[in-house]
Amino acid sequence: MSKYQSFVFRSYRFDPSTKILNLEYGYDDSLTFTETYTFGFDFVDYDQLAFDRACQLLFFMAGVSYYKAYVAPEIRIESGQLDEQTASFFRKTYQRGLGEFFYINQLDPQTAVPFRATTDSILNMLSIEGAGQLVGLGGGKDSLVSVELLRTQANLATWSLGHKSQLSPLVDRVGLPHYWVERAWDPQLLELNKQGALNGHVPISAIFACVGSIVAILSGKRDVVVSNEQSANEPTLEYNGASINHQYSKSQEFESDFQTLLQHHFGDTLRYYSLLRPFSELRISELFAQIGFDKYKDVFSSCNRAFVHTSDHMSWCGECPKCAFVFLALTPFIERSELEKLWGKNLLLDPTLESTYRQLLGIEGDKPLDCVGEVKESRSAMQLAFATYPELESRFTFEIPNGYNWRAPGPDEIPAEIYDILQTSLQNQQ
Repeated sequence: MSKYQSFVFRSYRFDPSTKILNLEYGYDDSLTFTETYTFGFDFVDYDQLAFDRACQLLFFMAGVSYYKAYVAPEIRIESGQLDEQTASFFRKTYQRGLGEFFYINQLDPQTAVPFRATTDSILNMLSIEGAGQLVGLGGGKDSLVSVELLRTQANLATWSLGHKSQLSPLVDRVGLPHYWVERAWDPQLLELNKQGALNGHVPISAIFACVGSIVAILSGKRDVVVSNEQSANEPTLEYNGASINHQYSKSQEFESDFQTLLQHHFGDTLRYYSLLRPFSELRISELFAQIGFDKYKDVFSSCNRAFVHTSDHMSWCGECPKCAFVFLALTPFIERSELEKLWGKNLLLDPTLESTYRQLLGIEGDKPLDCVGEVKESRSAMQLAFATYPELESRFTFEIPNGYNWRAPGPDEIPAEIYDILQTSLQNQQ
């Protein structure tokens, strides 16, 4: 039972002089939270109405970080407008994106998130005059593969959210126009968590999608390009009759839903898609070994603990499931000594990680709640790794589904002309 009756979307305000977007939320008429986004780059001449609409979408999406604190039974909207189609998108994205949060806190995963329409219809479909691709950089191998596959495109740029000190060497190495965005969430959340407010995973990639849309408008780009793979579609576990996916907001289902939302608001003038959707993580690892590892090996990290406040450079913890999986996925394609140099040890031979590998391989327990590959591709990677580590063959026993081919492309949501560019780029790598 929530201690508050309603979660409130209070206001959103953009100050052109400081380039700061302020988002205000609250509970009933007592608590108030403020989250800010600073867009630290020069803007093109942009459409004000389209920009305002994109800010509204971020306003409603970013509220998930504060809504989860008390999961109030009502939602009150004091700024912005939702028609039924947009309200439906947020109902679904909050519920599915908070699946892991519901699981960790032992709440009903079918909890309804009560977004309601505030208007019968959003009167005008807006359009922007953008061109080119805007690739989100998170610091890991996947976005770097996207960058290199699109490298020949004339109007290509990158952007990132936060972590400027750690990402700067990587951005310099990429060598493309880059747009920095800083996010500051309300520190009250930490104090409230200590006092019993609920905490847990939020659909952060859905927030990134909305921020990316704003950056595209401000920078004059048409396409917001992310780097989510087929593996993100696999549920992590089942809980009370619901599939819980740690990576829901990286899934193809979310991608399709967000594309439909943008189409509803902006027509075909603002697009969102994952360039790597057809590929398994193992295939992406193979591509990274071919076109990115030597170039980026000292400035990238796919470890979720790479961004620590006390460090100004990228790092690998060598302890988490993500590190364990990436070491495994790269093993068939990169020299053992190079990987040991990167992590400072050999993760496949680390006895403290054996249970993690057993989870990744689906031998025991659930798959880790982390951004890791499917069980069948972890098994394929381990089978390939046996050539280098024959001693592991007796330690890990498993079967791979008949007919599974980690190189076979899967379905995607990529615009046709971009898919052609992707195919040409892949052929040039062969």
